[in-house]
Amino acid sequence: MGLSTGLRGHAGDMTQGSPLKLIMWFSVPLFVGNIFQQVYSIVDTIVAGHNLGSGAVAAIGATSSIYSLIIGFLSGLNSGYGIVIARAFGAHKRDELRQAVAAMLLLNGVLSILFTGVSLLGIRPLMRALNVPSDVFEQAYLYIAIILAGMLVTSLYNMCAGLLRAIGDSRSPLYFLIIASVINLVLDILFIAGFHTGVWGAALATVLAQICSVIFCAVYIFRSYRELLPNKEDFLLEKGLLWDMFSTGLSMAVMLSVFNFGSVILQSAINQLGTSVITAHTASRRIIDMLMQPLSAIATANSTFTSQNWGAGQYDRIRLAIKTVVGLEVIWGVFSALVVYLFGGRMITALIGSTDPGVIQNAVMNLRINFACFPELGLLLCLRTAMQSMGSKIIPIVSSAMELAVKLLSVVTLIPCWGYFGASITEPITWIICCVFLCFVYLFRDRVRLMERGACRECEV
Repeated sequence: MGLSTGLRGHAGDMTQGSPLKLIMWFSVPLFVGNIFQQVYSIVDTIVAGHNLGSGAVAAIGATSSIYSLIIGFLSGLNSGYGIVIARAFGAHKRDELRQAVAAMLLLNGVLSILFTGVSLLGIRPLMRALNVPSDVFEQAYLYIAIILAGMLVTSLYNMCAGLLRAIGDSRSPLYFLIIASVINLVLDILFIAGFHTGVWGAALATVLAQICSVIFCAVYIFRSYRELLPNKEDFLLEKGLLWDMFSTGLSMAVMLSVFNFGSVILQSAINQLGTSVITAHTASRRIIDMLMQPLSAIATANSTFTSQNWGAGQYDRIRLAIKTVVGLEVIWGVFSALVVYLFGGRMITALIGSTDPGVIQNAVMNLRINFACFPELGLLLCLRTAMQSMGSKIIPIVSSAMELAVKLLSVVTLIPCWGYFGASITEPITWIICCVFLCFVYLFRDRVRLMERGACRECEV
């Protein structure tokens, strides 16, 4: 049964119209939303740095890779679920769409609760394995434990936002996220500067703000997209659909987790270089993550566009969109590199309020090395998400495994020999290697597959 005209008109059908306009229209609010998502961690860093000092920044940064690993897995699951939902939406299959939403609800509930319990039980041993410095260990533990306790909330927001984005609505999650970011800022100042709670107050503020974003998003879906919500019979899932949802979500989650596990290993080596280096790395990573958001937003928009058009059989549009997105990613990569080379030092000082020459010098070095390879990162993100949306579940995982291998090699060889410089060049090396690999696979496999499907569709018509 097809989707109703009301739902298709209310949401964003990306199977018709200019690919460039659709992707830009979708990615701009997504980009702004990603920026506000980063505001959660950046506000924590700014308020903690200016009120509690560099030790608090190091405490937050020492476990950031753990948070990225666990939350990244759950976010990856929802991104994968969204791919299947977007295909059903693009094909105008209402029954399949509602069943996919039902599967999304069930899988999120079970896996989120499981990961919360396991992560809270294993966090202290993992922190010791990561060589978190003893002078910030307890602060870091309180911060990450509270964040992980709110994992279900984070997962629920990703589920709601992912569902809306899968049907082409990237603006509504943005509005709720902006409100939540303001709440987070107010609570950060209240807890840290007002109540003098320490870094755990920043974590509590983050969780409370995320609860607000979940409530806003869920109420909006119930009121505006009730046709998406499954009935009792929709929870009687077909095995094929459930497996497609789980395998696609797992593929995306494993891809992100392999990458993030490499970051955990890299962070463990950086933690051994001292509190000053951890502070520099935390500050520079905040800026890298911020300026990476346009790359991520455009790639995510292309993923939704590709998924919907794959479901609708519009293969020529997919090829055109990939070419367009690659150009946009490269342009932003060059622009952001120029900004960092001109203003990197000032950005670091404004972020953490430190004038320590060692911290500033290391942070700026890391920024300049990473941003020199930002165009390659943009191309990598574009091809990886497009392949996932076209049903390629293994190649993106292979590329992430390559990243893991390079990071492990860096921990053993580059960092012991060159210190923080060795850590700084690690990720740019992985971007270049994986970019070359994915370009090769796309040019000699996926592009040919798209052309063949397009030719078959023309024959059928």
